[in-house]
Amino acid sequence: MLILALDTATDAVAVAVWDATTDRVLAREVRIGAASHGEHLGALVDGALRTAGIGVGSLTAVGVGRGPGPFTGLRIGLVHAGVLGWALGIPVHGVCTLDVLAAEASANGLAEPFLVATDARRREVHWARYDAAGHRVEGPVVGPAADIPERGLPVVGAGALRYPEALGDARPPLHPDPVVLARLVAVELARGAPPDVTPIYLRRPDVTMSSGPKRVTPR
Repeated sequence: MLILALDTATDAVAVAVWDATTDRVLAREVRIGAASHGEHLGALVDGALRTAGIGVGSLTAVGVGRGPGPFTGLRIGLVHAGVLGWALGIPVHGVCTLDVLAAEASANGLAEPFLVATDARRREVHWARYDAAGHRVEGPVVGPAADIPERGLPVVGAGALRYPEALGDARPPLHPDPVVLARLVAVELARGAPPDVTPIYLRRPDVTMSSGPKRVTPR
């Protein structure tokens, strides 16, 4: 089973190809840079497939980070994954991006309650709270870092470095690993979970539809 995993919910554009049958990482590509997701994602996917030595038709499933994240970046990843799945006729499974960070932290030995926080811009973070086993028990939520309860917990994710005065106990990882995302997708596939690629938007979009043309002549 070959899984292509991608996430664009944070400042990282992350792509991986993982062989679930042999637990081999065939390719992993990551670029860090806000507002560059649309520029890099397609090239990173192509590069990952070339590195893996496979064609796109060999893929079995696609995994994608559902956020939370800024609207535009998150949408780029979800649309790319959805189009690939539709064109290839393979399942597309979404995973909460904060859960990906939590899963890696737990796998690396973090065995106490902790927070995951990513930069939400506008001086806010996307955050969630996890128990010692890495299970989400609160969130995801968006808001100022200083408003998070239990801020004395270790904090995983780039939000801790963005707001060190509020979230001081920073722990790795900073950005979601697409291989961890692929492994979580494999678990979902094995248990027969229905695909869910609903984006986790915690804010209303900045752009709103016009209520109609404005009158420019006197009444």
